[in-house]
Amino acid sequence: MTNTSSPLFQPLALPNGSTLPNRICKAAMEENLAVQPGQYPGQKLFALYRQWAEGGTGLLLSGNVMVDPSALTGPGGVVLEKGTDLTPFREWAQIGKSSGGQFWLQISHPGRQLYKSLGETAVSPSGVELNLGKFSKLFAPVRALDEGEIRKIITRFADTAELAQEAGFDGVQIHGAHGYLVSQFLSPLTNKRDDEWGGGLENRARFLLEIVTAVRQRVKLSFGVGLKLNSADFQRGGFAFEDAKQVVEWLNGHGLDFVELSGGSYESPAMQGNPDDASGGAASSTVQREAYFIDFARQIAAVADMPIMVTGGITKFETAEAAIAKDVNGFGVELLGIARALAADPHLTKHWQEGLNQQVGLPEAGFSSATLKGLATMALTKAQLERMAKGKTPGDGGSATLALVADQYRAAKRAKAYRAWRAAG
Repeated sequence: MTNTSSPLFQPLALPNGSTLPNRICKAAMEENLAVQPGQYPGQKLFALYRQWAEGGTGLLLSGNVMVDPSALTGPGGVVLEKGTDLTPFREWAQIGKSSGGQFWLQISHPGRQLYKSLGETAVSPSGVELNLGKFSKLFAPVRALDEGEIRKIITRFADTAELAQEAGFDGVQIHGAHGYLVSQFLSPLTNKRDDEWGGGLENRARFLLEIVTAVRQRVKLSFGVGLKLNSADFQRGGFAFEDAKQVVEWLNGHGLDFVELSGGSYESPAMQGNPDDASGGAASSTVQREAYFIDFARQIAAVADMPIMVTGGITKFETAEAAIAKDVNGFGVELLGIARALAADPHLTKHWQEGLNQQVGLPEAGFSSATLKGLATMALTKAQLERMAKGKTPGDGGSATLALVADQYRAAKRAKAYRAWRAAG
């Protein structure tokens, strides 16, 4: 029995005038597969995205593409800045769009969530160090940004968006979630500034709004601009549900084509279903099961002038259908982000249409430490991506311990190559 009549497979018209062929988006995952030296896309990323393109998903979002070569979320991250050779990016864009879906780059800056192995100093709004217990030592020392540096980073986001358009991508998604730099500005836990960039929510949101404005001014109206935003930090005293709702209201009229809602950070990995603090309002009822953020997303949709996308733990077709359904007031999510399930089955969208693989099995890490469990869960998914990048089927990720060790080995090797590249200028 096929599911072709499901709302999941209806087209979605975006505010920029383009249309997605269906409501499923391959949400961003950290691939760390850039060619080194150079930090640019190559055959591994081409092979990976060819599988996803062939799978029929309406929108593909890349993993983090960094706006600053000194600030990577991982040592194998892609960098796109002024002066970058666009040739491999053009090939990547063509591959991602080859089966009729759209392909957007997720553009990002890690802020304080920068690994020490990269040999750089991390920056953040206020220089607040990560608190991950014994794992804190894995991260670089942090210093506060000055006014001029803040302005330069805003410009870098706009530069990267403009280059993505030139290379042939359909849009960019600004990463404002998961504890990265934009999220750090939004959160009172990491933004202790007393100037125009800190204090009340309006000032803390200024960095994000100025990035959105700068990006939209530099690209065509037909070029997509999206945002990934935390529904909450899931940490006491942090960025909360009502804060996110207010920020989305302020973003109305800024030319966004969708807002993706997720949650958490390295300190509280709610995006993997493991929040440090699950207290608070609309998401508390969903945080421990699939579609972690759907309840809150429907409330956001009621005040947003752009489509809302929700991402978080969806593995079942029936859950996906329920997530896209509208509430009693007619508000709902228009786009569904799926990450780990598409690492386990890159053709999941087609399979769901055909009535196949209605529940995807995901590899799980059984560690008691939330931090270790988060790292191991990512390592298992990366093991699947590594196999796909070699043209193989994803497999199940193997042993969590072995996957974590292998991931750390690859990361160390890539960090050494990255440091050499940076030293060479």
